[in-house]
Amino acid sequence: MGSLVASVAAASFLLWLIYFKPVVGQEQAWVTYLPYFNAFFNGLSAYHLAQGWRRIRARQVSRHKAHMLQALLFSSLFLVSYITYHALHGDTKFPQLGWIRIVYLSILASHVGLSILVLPVILSTFALAFTGKFEMHPKFGRIALPVWLYVSVTGVIIVAFLKAFA
Repeated sequence: MGSLVASVAAASFLLWLIYFKPVVGQEQAWVTYLPYFNAFFNGLSAYHLAQGWRRIRARQVSRHKAHMLQALLFSSLFLVSYITYHALHGDTKFPQLGWIRIVYLSILASHVGLSILVLPVILSTFALAFTGKFEMHPKFGRIALPVWLYVSVTGVIIVAFLKAFA
């Protein structure tokens, strides 16, 4: 229940930050690089998620744990960078029209929606692992892993779309 409340609070804060908070002053030049850091952190998270899955399939539990912790670390760094960017820059509009806009907005909507939904599952999965409830941990992990991986990969794709079609 606590992870659900945290997820709703985080999503509400981000919606306010991106769409309702006024942008403050003139943007610093370094802020324009943050989307690249966001994509980099998402890419590293995706890599460690895939490696974590690979290691648990090979029954290499300690290596699985290390990769999953790194995935959590890089996703957390992404979130800090993302919040910083949107606090200083505000909303980013996709400039193209037509079918490419529909593709972009579809990816963006699924990315945002699933990121909100998967956060409590991710937090619960980690909580189960850290409390030694290994009979329940894989059940949550089977949901968290593919959705988290999708969210991480689509995060990179979104930045690529914005930079390619700007």
